[in-house]
Amino acid sequence: MPPWNDYGRDHTYDHIYVDQGYNYHHYHNRLNIYRHWVVGENSYWMAQISASADIDKAFSDIAGMGATTVRTWGFNEVTSASGTYYNLWNGATATLNTGATGLGKFDYVVSSAKAHGIRLIVTLTNNWSDYGGMDVYVKQILGSADHDYFYSNAQVIAAFKTYVKGFVGRYVNEPGILGWELANEPRCAGSTGTTSGTCTWQTINTWVATMSAYIKSIDSNHLVGLGDEGFGMPQSTDYPYQFTIGTNFTADLAISSIDFGTFHLYPGSWGETSDPVGWGSTWITNHAAIQKSLNKPVILEEFGVTSSQQSTYQTWLSTVVSSGLSGWLIWQAGSVLSTGETAQDGYAIYPTDPTYGTLLTEANALKARG
Repeated sequence: MPPWNDYGRDHTYDHIYVDQGYNYHHYHNRLNIYRHWVVGENSYWMAQISASADIDKAFSDIAGMGATTVRTWGFNEVTSASGTYYNLWNGATATLNTGATGLGKFDYVVSSAKAHGIRLIVTLTNNWSDYGGMDVYVKQILGSADHDYFYSNAQVIAAFKTYVKGFVGRYVNEPGILGWELANEPRCAGSTGTTSGTCTWQTINTWVATMSAYIKSIDSNHLVGLGDEGFGMPQSTDYPYQFTIGTNFTADLAISSIDFGTFHLYPGSWGETSDPVGWGSTWITNHAAIQKSLNKPVILEEFGVTSSQQSTYQTWLSTVVSSGLSGWLIWQAGSVLSTGETAQDGYAIYPTDPTYGTLLTEANALKARG
């Protein structure tokens, strides 16, 4: 896999870098470091595709819009074997699936990504019930529905560490992995809304420090991020800025074992409907300001609207470039495979969509930024 561009130049917080040994850095303090532009798409479903040729087709479509990076799920918790899964639970005990329907399948995902010039950001669990996620750990081990025990119960944390060790440990020397994320959209509450009532942003912040340091103890070659929505900031009293959801963007990014920050952008889902485009641009610039203050890269790793996509994304991605933000990943990729269309939730962009060309233009604009 060829290295990325800008060999030997000196930069600071606004990019991610990879050295000739494919070790990843969130800062640049020496020469012979390649700049890695983080532009691309989310494809949570990649490992669920049955045919290898279809996986290749999906990555080809993603690469065609200028992508260098794909974010995908590195989890699927099940209590009965079906499809591609990674953890099979029997009571309180989980068994890691290293076979052809588990990590063997993920091996091919990594291989195909590399063949198409793409590196992966891999998320290791889910706040939501899709593909199992945190609630499976809590239910199987504790028999509880209190979502936030995932962050605080010692038995649950130990079980997650076991999973992380097996998954992450397999890819320590793999250049196709750009980074690991602890969770998708961690919050005090999950899909059911049931909690112990004791969770605060400090609860999750402590868990982030523990788990990110643990990953670093296994794998010092790759970046570690949280995978959060970017909630918890002081610039506004609007819902997404509140700390009661369970994260504190600045405090989480400041943790020494967190290398890059993430945030999402769904103004329609968050009740910001009076001026969603303008609100989104301000959300981007506020996160870019924290990126600069902490000298760590931050990426807009999920964003989406279901109408006026082309004009909205042009505005937001131009703001990414002008603000100095490190990169973006749209939610989500779309392809037409031998089995038909990949998941369409109203956000997916297929190669025939006019917005696909807009994304290519904006990807090139970010790469052209000095």
